[in-house]
Amino acid sequence: MNKKILITGGPGTGKTELIKGLELRGYSCEHEIVRKITEEGQKKGIKQFFLDNPIKFSERLMDLRLEQYYKIQTTKYTFFDRGVHEIIAYLNFLKTDYDAEFFNKTRKIVYDYVFILPPWREIYVNDKARYETYDQSIKIYEEILAIYKLLNINLIELEKNSVDRRIDSIINTIK
Repeated sequence: MNKKILITGGPGTGKTELIKGLELRGYSCEHEIVRKITEEGQKKGIKQFFLDNPIKFSERLMDLRLEQYYKIQTTKYTFFDRGVHEIIAYLNFLKTDYDAEFFNKTRKIVYDYVFILPPWREIYVNDKARYETYDQSIKIYEEILAIYKLLNINLIELEKNSVDRRIDSIINTIK
């Protein structure tokens, strides 16, 4: 049976580097898709699709993340760079209203393990897809913590450490 393992945290905490490292070690990984949606919007002249239309962006993101989640996996472990619950956290960060049905979609999603990466100023970088300041990334992290607490989902915080040490910690926990 495939175990679904989520890597989450605020922007710029090293999630993508962990996913790349896990992939290099031969693990099945589902990559973050926000950047792809953001870049598609930028090609259409929308600087930040999420900020321009948070609900439409979030609905598209929800569909794609659910597609990733429900995809048939043939490996023992599949790692996900972000999950559906963070969509709600980001909407809460923007103080954007959403309907109960949208929120209820997240209640049906269960990961076997959820690892969260804390804010880390020393590795935080802005780029054309990451619009948030470091202080905003802390607030987003707090919203992520709040949504998981609300849904009674256990979080395992990873220490600020090298990619290899973080991966070793993850593997030791899940085995």
